[in-house]
Amino acid sequence: MKLIPFITAGYPTLDAFWASLRELDDNGADIIEIGVPFSDPVADGPVIEAASQQALANGVTLRWILDGLRQRKGQFNAKLVLMGYLNPFLQYGFAQLAADAAEIGVYGLIIPDLPLGEDAEYRAALSERGIHLIPLVAPNTSLERMKEYAAVASGYVYVVSVLGTTGERQGLPADVQATLQRARQAFDLPLALGFGFSHPDQLDAIPTADRPDAIIFGSALIRHLGEGGSAGAFMRRWR
Repeated sequence: MKLIPFITAGYPTLDAFWASLRELDDNGADIIEIGVPFSDPVADGPVIEAASQQALANGVTLRWILDGLRQRKGQFNAKLVLMGYLNPFLQYGFAQLAADAAEIGVYGLIIPDLPLGEDAEYRAALSERGIHLIPLVAPNTSLERMKEYAAVASGYVYVVSVLGTTGERQGLPADVQATLQRARQAFDLPLALGFGFSHPDQLDAIPTADRPDAIIFGSALIRHLGEGGSAGAFMRRWR
């Protein structure tokens, strides 16, 4: 099972973020999703929203993230993905973003508020630079719609376990197995399941044959970091 931690850039402090990124990489992260803080994170629950607000107060910008990654180019084994809302990317300039992200080795982007059908020019700009635009599908995404995503998708598929915002949950919803089954029918790409993971035992509710290729966890990690815990200690729970 591949591990994909999500961490908000610049949280809880600027220096602590870079230290946590290093620890995640050193302790088995296969992909690291770096959250680009935004003032109106509509898909995020209270933990990630608060982390985003703190990061903004710390002075984090998309340019700060990219400059920091440029300084550390080649130092990470994990693939690095930027996850954020469209507005900061547009403010930066999407063509420039694609060029800069490619230069520093960014693997992909996740943009929750960029729907299929409105993404062609952005996908093309990224694809030209060898960067993946990672699709998100959810319990209310039909098989037909998933196949439309699959026709243009690359990288991996972010399968949202539950409708609503991000956040820790004690269990997984009953329909997550059906969502994964539909996604497996539609995509030839690896499936990464996110939204709601707080401990590895939650996977026990999913039959082995239907389990995802990777799990994504964010809120539990960010809460752990906010309480003074280390990223390395958190990762060791999942190995």
